[in-house]
Amino acid sequence: LIPPCRWIKPSNAPETRDLGDPQRVLVTHPFHPLAGQELEFVKRRKSWQLDRVYVYDTAGELVSLPAEWTDVVAPDPFVVVSAGRSPFHIGGLAKLADLVVGLTVDRPPSVK
Repeated sequence: LIPPCRWIKPSNAPETRDLGDPQRVLVTHPFHPLAGQELEFVKRRKSWQLDRVYVYDTAGELVSLPAEWTDVVAPDPFVVVSAGRSPFHIGGLAKLADLVVGLTVDRPPSVK
């Protein structure tokens, strides 16, 4: 006797959560080489807690981008309200300060 399968057969059918997603995605990150370009949407997935968008670039290659770098995710309200006056969140600056303190506390005095 053959034991029953313990996995699900792969499917080429689209997942229902992707059916409402856009056909085109705008790259909104200002420093990305594809910034300002609309690209063909393929899929949106969470991988290792990262929200990723898969698109075909202008050469037809499959590219993965953080969803936050596209118009798939609504702009951060803090960034919109600050209108470029403050590029950093206070929470991010506090974490950076803690990191710097942690790096300098355990550091031996420099040799002159």
